[in-house]
Amino acid sequence: MAPEKNNQAMIDKFINYIMLDGKKSLARDLMTEAFREIEAKGQKNPEAIFFKALENIMPRIEVRPKRVWGSIFQVPQEVKPKRQLFLAARWILDSARSKKWASFPKFLATELLEAANESGNAFKKKLDVYKMAEANKAFARFANKPR
Repeated sequence: MAPEKNNQAMIDKFINYIMLDGKKSLARDLMTEAFREIEAKGQKNPEAIFFKALENIMPRIEVRPKRVWGSIFQVPQEVKPKRQLFLAARWILDSARSKKWASFPKFLATELLEAANESGNAFKKKLDVYKMAEANKAFARFANKPR
């Protein structure tokens, strides 16, 4: 029972990220329409596609700027779970909002399907973050050590 509650909480959080200007009912309708689009594209369970997409997009590591002796280094660091969800949602929504020639729910559904299949703009963004972390792993020694 607890995993279902957590799943609904993640969907609600994603709806909050969709919301602009406090219009939550509109954001909820957009999410429902995106789930209908996913079903129309032949998928049986749109929530499973949604969670698979988020799981594939959530970054485990990112680079953060750190000032050391007057120089600024891009230091790879682990990402906390709340920030993982935020980054994944932001990348998916930015990718869906960047397309302009049709409705937002259609693009959101397309982006979620692509993310679930490990393709699309949001997944490319995650790979770019990983490449940046790999390129700067020499500076990992400057990361704050957990206490």
